[in-house]
Amino acid sequence: MFRSMLFVPGDSEKKLAKSEGVPADALILDLEDSVAAENKAVARGLVCEFLAAHAGERRQQIWVRINPIDHTEAGADLGAVIRGRPDGIVQPKTRSPDDVILLGQRIGTYEMEHEIPIGSTRILPVATETPAAIFSLGDYVRCDKRLAGLTWGAEDLSTEVGALANKDADGNWTQPYQLVRSLCLFAAHAAGVEAIDTLYANFRDPEGLRASCNEARRDGFSGKLAIHPDQIDVINTAFTPDADEIARARRIVDLFDANPGAGTLALDGAMLDIPHLKQARRILARK
Repeated sequence: MFRSMLFVPGDSEKKLAKSEGVPADALILDLEDSVAAENKAVARGLVCEFLAAHAGERRQQIWVRINPIDHTEAGADLGAVIRGRPDGIVQPKTRSPDDVILLGQRIGTYEMEHEIPIGSTRILPVATETPAAIFSLGDYVRCDKRLAGLTWGAEDLSTEVGALANKDADGNWTQPYQLVRSLCLFAAHAAGVEAIDTLYANFRDPEGLRASCNEARRDGFSGKLAIHPDQIDVINTAFTPDADEIARARRIVDLFDANPGAGTLALDGAMLDIPHLKQARRILARK
């Protein structure tokens, strides 16, 4: 389960070194959008060095965002990084679940070559960056155990459709992107994987980030992408149940445990049923 996943430009030695002290649940070493074309090879080398330096037991998970599967750099990315045993691959510009299945097959070839347990390298698709991708979100249930979650993005998508903006004057997503966000959320849960909210671009606005995190958790997302180390504490706090939530969840579970076979029970004047019990167990699992 990820509360926070921090993007780290793969071509920046300084940012890679700084990321080691950041309390993100996962680092995403980036070979895609944050790396200029002329720096791709350098970034691959630095990412491989970082993975080698963090072989074995890790304090946090290390993922790599490769270039899109149909990009000329994608093969070189995979060939270079899989030997370093990243915990997973972030797949950008995913057009459909078929791209995830194809990527999984290619990863499997490298896992065999480097004697890595087959299927151990997970995949997190950015599932909404092309218009066509929106229409296959419900099909991710077809993917195998490599699928770790789904996340979404609005920047590439809004560029693809020629949108003048993807947020309104108050900073809220406009209707097309609210729709995309919701579809990604439900697609992730339909596939039984984590729903990871997209990044909050203004890293100098902690209050706005906090509000965005609270809305995401309220709606059913389990974590959020980050683009700056200063965002991590806010994100981790927002996606961690507080003491009051944990206490109430424990009371709900204890109440149902004390009344086996009951489908409906009362607590503090409110009627509770099985969905409340499931949510209480989910909260306790994330404490």
